[in-house]
Amino acid sequence: MRFLYLILICALFTSCWPSSMSFIDKGSMPPEWKIFFVQTLENTAPNTPLSYSATLSEAIKDGIQNSTQLSLGTSPEDAQIELIGEIINYSITPIAMQEGDNAAQNRLSVSVKIDFFITAPEEDKMSMTTSRFIDYDSNTDLSQVESTLLEEVNVQIVQDVVNKLLSNW
Repeated sequence: MRFLYLILICALFTSCWPSSMSFIDKGSMPPEWKIFFVQTLENTAPNTPLSYSATLSEAIKDGIQNSTQLSLGTSPEDAQIELIGEIINYSITPIAMQEGDNAAQNRLSVSVKIDFFITAPEEDKMSMTTSRFIDYDSNTDLSQVESTLLEEVNVQIVQDVVNKLLSNW
């Protein structure tokens, strides 16, 4: 009788075993999607560093290529997915107020709006707006840490873009 239970348990576990494992998503997007194109984000937020829109655009390209099976196209005509967006907010605000109206920390916030134009398998459009932030010590000179802080914010924004791209299918 124990032998019968052992065979039944083994059959149950082997039927649930995954056939393959990968860190790259291969199944949640339509098979027609092969190429994507990202236009350099427009910068409509005041006080944003001049090079930030290009830096974030490149981070999005790298994030999509590293997290999906999609390849980067050279023009929007070749792509099944085109991303067009803008940086709509870039702000630094004091938080964690102390006595004497001094801030113990500041918050760097970035908001981005992105439209996804899809041509295959059928024409469609998706939009997303994401806001991400990072806190830093108010005694720190922003010009010395801004690029490091923006890299951390970029990781979060890129993850939001990839999640949106993969979640609607």
